[in-house]
Amino acid sequence: QQEKVRTVLITGATSGIGYELSKLFAKNGYNLVLVARNKQRLGELVQQLSQEFSVRTESISKDLSEVISPAEIFAELQEKSIHIDILVNNAGFNEYGVFFNTDIQRELQMIQVNLVSLTYLTKLLLPGMLKQKYGKILNVASTGSFVPGPYNAVYCATKAYVLSFSEAIAEELKDTNVTVTALCPGATKTQFAQRAKMEHTKLFSGKVMDAEKVAEVGFDALMRGKASVIAGCANRLTVFFLRFMPRNIVAKMAKNIMSLK
Repeated sequence: QQEKVRTVLITGATSGIGYELSKLFAKNGYNLVLVARNKQRLGELVQQLSQEFSVRTESISKDLSEVISPAEIFAELQEKSIHIDILVNNAGFNEYGVFFNTDIQRELQMIQVNLVSLTYLTKLLLPGMLKQKYGKILNVASTGSFVPGPYNAVYCATKAYVLSFSEAIAEELKDTNVTVTALCPGATKTQFAQRAKMEHTKLFSGKVMDAEKVAEVGFDALMRGKASVIAGCANRLTVFFLRFMPRNIVAKMAKNIMSLK
């Protein structure tokens, strides 16, 4: 009996970690549903992956900062009778700066993308996974999930939510065949830093991981059903030691790392 081809939905699929994960899943023979805002870039990616790896690739162009988007994505999947076996909540962005100076509209959109849409998509797709007795969810958190982040106050708070939420539902789903994994990357070579105008911070001028490597770490942890994984040895060590430090010291250290050089 031939093994069923699984289908994975990836948000924020056209760049950075999402793009690398898309390639990785395609290479491993998964059918793809790619979600991103940029319709043209999505079209190019669909063509590239379906030609290179001969997997079925669909795209849904949606802006996850819009409240209605997760429900619209779900409706489109149902319309096309596509069952999602694996959900990758990767879409996310940052607004860098001192909180009283940053753009509140951007921050509200960030909360919507990083946190609300992630929760909503998980809520919509989880029942189908439980019904099929198979499913995997990968939520992209951050090393920022472990720290209060001055100049990144809202971003780190959204990522703390992602980690906490993922670990909690991973435990709830323990006796099912559905697993939840939180991937916590540190600074990664993507367009993320430029978009957030933080490429000149100390954080991004230090050792920065390749998006491809981060994607591999996430993919591996997801396949093994780990509740959480921190990408990179140095990041793992840092997070380990942070657990023993008073929070006010951690905030001071984070402030220093997040400041401009």
